[in-house]
Amino acid sequence: MGLDYKFVLWNKHKKTYDKFIALGMVLYLILFFVLTLVTNAELTVETIIIRAFGSLAIIVLHIILIIGPLTRLNPKYLPILYNRRHLGVSMFLAALVHGLFSIINFHTLGDKNPIVSIFTSNMDYGSLHNFPFQVLGFFALLILFVMASTSHDFFLKNLSPKIWKQLHMLVYLAYALVILHVFLGAFQQETSLFTIGILILGFLMISGLHVIAAFKEGKIDSAKGELDSSGWLKVCHTDEIEESRAKIFTVKNERVAIFKNEDKLSAIHNVCKHQGGPLGEGKIVDGCITCPWHGYQYLPHNGQSPPPFTEKVNTYELKVLEGIVYINPDAMAEGTEVAPIVC
Repeated sequence: MGLDYKFVLWNKHKKTYDKFIALGMVLYLILFFVLTLVTNAELTVETIIIRAFGSLAIIVLHIILIIGPLTRLNPKYLPILYNRRHLGVSMFLAALVHGLFSIINFHTLGDKNPIVSIFTSNMDYGSLHNFPFQVLGFFALLILFVMASTSHDFFLKNLSPKIWKQLHMLVYLAYALVILHVFLGAFQQETSLFTIGILILGFLMISGLHVIAAFKEGKIDSAKGELDSSGWLKVCHTDEIEESRAKIFTVKNERVAIFKNEDKLSAIHNVCKHQGGPLGEGKIVDGCITCPWHGYQYLPHNGQSPPPFTEKVNTYELKVLEGIVYINPDAMAEGTEVAPIVC
């Protein structure tokens, strides 16, 4: 968390993360160039660049799309999620190089504007076999540009987390356009079973992980607690919640995290105000509930971020009877102080 906006708020973890990104991308490009020159030396440098950066962008896009469900299934992947936006910007830059070289190579030698040429050089929009696949890649690149250019917290804050999140969910539309772009391009120019097979495998991996993660999350949402005579919801035994950790429950269709801190229980809304991270999957650090995604913090007893930060989440009343934890299903207003309950 920072008090003001900076272009990049560098820290040790970000530097390490970015070094791995840069090193991985450079090594891939070198390997691609070497293998291509050995196996297909007649290709031009421009064509090799187009294919190298295009395939790199697709691989990184697949990695980006599997990080989310992987963290839902196993928290050890959270360090990769922490700076996923850096990976997204890197992927866009690779896609941009691919797009620019493609436009220069195929659309700058005529008398038309290169952008106009993308849409008019092939007008066979009604044909699957000869569909102008470059148009799909162009729109995918536009979406990736919007996402990369709004990835900074300045836009997250000013657009609001909800709108920002919806905007960045367009990555799935971009992914669909990229898959069609590559599939149709490979089908029209060089029918490659290897390329098509890799695309299918990547799609199955992404969709499979999302389905498995959704099934796991659905178990939390489908769990039904018992209401006592006063309308409080029975949720768990006190021993089921680890010290400095939480258990997540669904209360009136909202995720709620019940934390244990120094043998006292507090309940807050599970969704972080930053990017909607699952607070209940974090832990208490220095007395503050710490979001596992980006480290935003909240005080357990009132759901407020410690000063000078101003984020607030809903709090909930709890009670413990014979070692059983009950929660009042009606949320308190954001930032409302609720005294912790002794286990």
